[in-house]
Amino acid sequence: MELNRLLLLTSFLLHVKEGHARPIGPVCDKRLIQKYIGEAKDMEKRVSECQALPALSCPVVLPLVDFNMRQWKSKSDEIKWREILCNLVLLVGAVTEAQGQVSQECGAGQLSQLYRHANSFLLLLQTFGWEEGPWEPGCSPRSIEQTEVTEIFLTYRQLVQGKLRFFFHNLAKDSCD
Repeated sequence: MELNRLLLLTSFLLHVKEGHARPIGPVCDKRLIQKYIGEAKDMEKRVSECQALPALSCPVVLPLVDFNMRQWKSKSDEIKWREILCNLVLLVGAVTEAQGQVSQECGAGQLSQLYRHANSFLLLLQTFGWEEGPWEPGCSPRSIEQTEVTEIFLTYRQLVQGKLRFFFHNLAKDSCD
């Protein structure tokens, strides 16, 4: 619950190097990002096992998180950072909307856990800073409307397994000893 969120954020912040604006824990310790990928897969599996999980009555807007590796590599770290932030803002909003529509205990519990994980990544990435200026809300990433709760979890797993993992991997080249 809140304790898990606090522990995740504390873990990130304990790995901040003096003089660096970016936490190095998830960047330099590849076991952490693998742990988060595993947790995303586990959440996706558990929500798919929920009995009689109905479709959402109002669709939620999810970011399209697929990417072309060649194009991704050509982007600056700041652009990647902004893109991931936009994806997370949209995803957290979708989870919040879905939470208001799902009363079934299993689905509601999994959505609460997903909210905590996605919001923790959002808070973490907002601590990263580039000289060009702070992140500004109002971005509009490519998106799709969905009515299936399982699609929200799939999107989160794909974001963590894809853009976040490669973003951290790229930062590791510059930030890790």
